[in-house]
Amino acid sequence: MSGAALGIEIVVVFFLALFLLHRYGDFKKQQRMVLFGTLLAWYLCFLIVFILPLDVSTVSARSSLNVSFMNVDTNLNCVAPTVCYKPWSYIPDGIMPVFWRVVYWTSQCLTWLLLPFMQSYARSGGFSITGKIKTALIENAIYYGTYLLIFGSLLIYVAVHPKWNLSWYELQTIGITAANTWGLFLLVLLLGYGLVEIPRSYWNASRHGHLLIKTYFKASKLMTEKADAEENLEDVMEEVRKVSESIKYNHPLRKYIDTILRKCPVDYQEKMGRNMDDYEDFDDKQNTYPSEKSLVKLHKQVIYAVQRHNRTRVQWEILLQQAIHLEDVAKNETSSTHQFVHSFPSSEPASWFSRYVYTPTVEWYWECLLKTWFYRLLSVVLTLFSVAVVWSECTFFSTRPVLSLFAVFIQLAERDYNYLYIEMACFVTIFFLCTCVYSTVFRIRVFNYYYLASHHQTDAYSLQFSGMLFCRLTPPLCLNFLGLIHMDSAISHQQKEQTAYTSIMGSMRVLSFIANGFYIYYPMLIVILCIATYFSLGTRCLNLLGFQQFVGDSEMTSDLIDEGKELIRREKRKRQRVEDGENRRREWKERYGNSRDDYTARNRSSHEMKETSYSDTVTPRDNRPKYSRSGGRAERDCMELLQDAEPLDFNAESLTDDALDSESGRHAGGRYLSMSSSRSRIFDDV
Repeated sequence: MSGAALGIEIVVVFFLALFLLHRYGDFKKQQRMVLFGTLLAWYLCFLIVFILPLDVSTVSARSSLNVSFMNVDTNLNCVAPTVCYKPWSYIPDGIMPVFWRVVYWTSQCLTWLLLPFMQSYARSGGFSITGKIKTALIENAIYYGTYLLIFGSLLIYVAVHPKWNLSWYELQTIGITAANTWGLFLLVLLLGYGLVEIPRSYWNASRHGHLLIKTYFKASKLMTEKADAEENLEDVMEEVRKVSESIKYNHPLRKYIDTILRKCPVDYQEKMGRNMDDYEDFDDKQNTYPSEKSLVKLHKQVIYAVQRHNRTRVQWEILLQQAIHLEDVAKNETSSTHQFVHSFPSSEPASWFSRYVYTPTVEWYWECLLKTWFYRLLSVVLTLFSVAVVWSECTFFSTRPVLSLFAVFIQLAERDYNYLYIEMACFVTIFFLCTCVYSTVFRIRVFNYYYLASHHQTDAYSLQFSGMLFCRLTPPLCLNFLGLIHMDSAISHQQKEQTAYTSIMGSMRVLSFIANGFYIYYPMLIVILCIATYFSLGTRCLNLLGFQQFVGDSEMTSDLIDEGKELIRREKRKRQRVEDGENRRREWKERYGNSRDDYTARNRSSHEMKETSYSDTVTPRDNRPKYSRSGGRAERDCMELLQDAEPLDFNAESLTDDALDSESGRHAGGRYLSMSSSRSRIFDDV
């Protein structure tokens, strides 16, 4: 079974990363290189997290075997003086160092070279590959120059030191130390927030009233953002319309306009295509045309505006569902029937799980009773974990006595040769640390430039930015974890066998002021960050500066809560009217549908009989009645209202093509687009 656990975890981690990317990204619309780069970055970071416990247990097993059976073949199971054996997850020698080198250096190349370039490339509004590459190089010149300056400063420090002679190994260690130092600086900030916020979020989730009020607050903020996104989209579309009207079909820049119009929503494309003359030539002497640079800027604005509009629209629907569900829970808590009743039952047929397992009674007990206590218990457990992490971060440098709680647990398991416990303890600890850090990455929002939104609403820039953060945070997080369990000799100063992951990092003693100073004392700042997060100092400061934050004793918060409650009521009334209309139509169809079908069949048969008699007997022209209308005026008015006729375009072929395109899922760009059915694929984008 050697290496079987490694292979299983490699496959499981891949599907985990693929699932998360499917939740936040869009496989159908986003570029393949963007999805591949993000998937690779997430996959490599998750591999480090899941494989590191196997590395720790393998080192523990190897050191125990070497100490107990120094002169005995380690491939045999022995019973002297204690029972020792190789665990089933034992990884043979030589595999882990190669594995860690490939994973680590690939992730570093992604985060420092490839992903920043791809980020600028995907965000660029250029119309050609060359233009996008040029824009990405210019934007990354300052970025790369900053890190070269930091690396050069460290390089000069080592070169001037009289005791050290620069070699390739030492240069490699300096680069790794610089990257881990930057990551540790950001890691402590994110970890200090997550250690407090995650337990508190589950405790607040158990309070339905507090959660409902916060949902009202979010609804008010999101509606403001949604209105801003719609207004921004309208402004951008108006600018696109003006440019599209000025540049005619045979202008050299028309292909760029067609590329921009493809990124616009379908309804705006149809509006821009109306009342246009396709055969009007352009005249360079009479009109002033925009430059290609201005079109590139407009293209970038269109991509951003459309993405923001779609994201806010989807998030509003999700938040509306959450608010309605929380209101249903509040109503059902006082129910004496113990049957959960929804305000808007789903129109889809119930699945077998809902019919036999998750019945209305089970749903009532879970939503109104058990879920509250489950979240409270989970919050208490997570709070204990957070306290243990904070204590260990402040005392992990002390080896005699051992004060770090995680180091105590691992050393007790090593004495009993309980390798399964070592793997589980390491996995739970590092998984909790990663949850605190990664969840903060998913929660933070840098205005509207970096924003991870679920339900496939994350843009390419944010996906790649998250991949960069993961690749920069995971290696120092794992080194910090190894320091907590005293597996890093550069920090604990113990002569014991090192893990394969520590061996690729090199000796941190090359830069002693970092290994003996920054790596030990800087994590202690996590105490200050936890205290600031507990008292919501950052939230209160942002609220004082005018940013809308959820603060319970603020007048602005109360106003936003009332506004959000009214917005939810309005949306519920709209949905109730739509549902009542559907119910009335369904009842009308069930009541009069059969009689109407019979009446239609009788009319059809009588009409056929009249046609047959008419073909057999020809009526003279003079004997025919002058008026052949059937029914009275009221019936004719009713028939005219039911027809609901709309004016048709003069071009029937283009109308038919647009309708077919919209039904088949293709973008209908209007008659004026050179990409329409009349002139398809003449000015396609490069």
